[in-house]
Order: sequence, then structure tokens, then C-alpha cells
Amino acid sequence: MKCAPFEYVRAGSVAEAVTVLRDTDGEGKILAGGQSLVPILALRMARPAVLVDVNRIPDLDGVARNDGSVRIGALTRHSALVAQTEHPLLAEAARWIGHAAIRTRGTAGGSIAHADPAAELPAVAVGCGATVHVAGPAGERSVPATELFVGALMTGLGEDEMITGLDLPVPARWGFAEFARRHGDFALVTAVVAEIEGEIRVTVGGAAPVPVRASRAEAVLAAGGPAAEAGRAAAEDLRPTGDLHGSADYRRAIAGEMVRRALAQAGVGTGAN
Repeated sequence: MKCAPFEYVRAGSVAEAVTVLRDTDGEGKILAGGQSLVPILALRMARPAVLVDVNRIPDLDGVARNDGSVRIGALTRHSALVAQTEHPLLAEAARWIGHAAIRTRGTAGGSIAHADPAAELPAVAVGCGATVHVAGPAGERSVPATELFVGALMTGLGEDEMITGLDLPVPARWGFAEFARRHGDFALVTAVVAEIEGEIRVTVGGAAPVPVRASRAEAVLAAGGPAAEAGRAAAEDLRPTGDLHGSADYRRAIAGEMVRRALAQAGVGTGAN
């Protein structure tokens, strides 16, 4: 199929982009990497009247260290996230995103805004306690990642707002594990472990509409429990739904194992930490 007709606007600034979005009365969409948007347009699952291309807006890409966190520009490509060394957990997670062609075009801001439950970057954002920076006609605001994601493919962004970047705390220790049918496929389950300011955070993606903190697993670890027990606790907390890729019980079992593997990579719950 082909896309439905639309008007194309190449924005030269954030202010211009959000003004155009405001003037479309909800009929506009941001075009960045296009790795999620273009297939949806081709299937006519979305029919925006206006596409606002933000790729030429200056100062919206790059990775910069700022004390204990890293600022990620919204237009930073996944391939750049893999190559950077300031945030090793982010580099490892980005390595699992799709294939080389997708990583070359896909953007950090686009992945966060798309809010796919199976995506790696939303899970890392929640796992590290990221802050997402958003611009709109009324000005700029900052939103905790835990509050931004409200459902599968749903965020708290207004129709006239766009993500400009995010601040991602750098963990002292980290672990990442993902299970997919084949390399490059959407993840069935993703597990993120991050030690932030002395706290071990365990987050599971792909098994719920949004990435979820595994609070019981974290409690097990805080009490000195082993990784295997924390993995079981994380799995028992989940309420996934079955689909053609696997039953709810299957996803729950996979989640427990992925949490255990991520904890092992982080060196947490081994009895030596």
C-alpha cells in the first residue's frame, strides 16, 4: 500500500515545529528517523494531514556527559548510541535494536515517543530514572520517564509537543538481557538492571503495556537475596497477556530468566555484593 496524501513541512527550529503541530489541530506528526512512522503510514494505520520533518533542526543530536548523567539529543541515531562510551548500559541496549539499517536511521527521541512496549530505550529510560525534555507552544517541560509512558504506543505528550532530549543517569553497575525469536526481531522480554545512587533498580520491558519496575525483586535484593530468587519474584509480579508469540506463562518464565541474567551481568545477587 501507499501512504495517504499529506503536506510536508521541513522545520528549521523547535519553535517552528511545535507551531506547525499546533496549527494542524492534532492532524500533524513528527518525522525523524521514520522507522516506526513510515510503515504505519504505508499501511494507512495513521493518516496525518501534515508531516513535520525535524531532521534539519540544529543542536538536537549528540551525547554529552553532565556530572552523573548523560544528555541524549532527540535526533541522536541508534548507531551513535551503540558507539558512545559515556553510558555503557545504553550502548548495550541500543546494540539490540533491529538491524544495522534501522539503527542508522532510528532516533532516540523517536523510540521514546513511539512507546513500543517491546522497545529497548523506554525500558532503559525507566530503569535508569531518566528525565525526558519536551517542547510545545507553551514552552518547555521535563517529565520523568516513569510518568511519560501511559500505555502501549501511548505517552503523555500533547499533540503539539515534541521530545528534544533526555537526561539519563549513569549507573554504577548495570545489566541488560533480552529475549527475541531471532536477532533483530521485537523483544518478547527485556530486563534492565541499574544501580543508581546506591539503589538497585530492576525493570522489565515487553511483558506489559509499559516498562515496569519489579519492586518485589528489588526488595529481595535489598534484603541480600540471590539473583535466582529475585528473578522468580519479578516473574510472579508480572501480569502479561498471551499472544501469537507465546502464552502469558511463557512470557512470565522468560522474564524471570532475563532478570536473573541481567543481575548476573551486573554482579548483583551473587552473594559477593
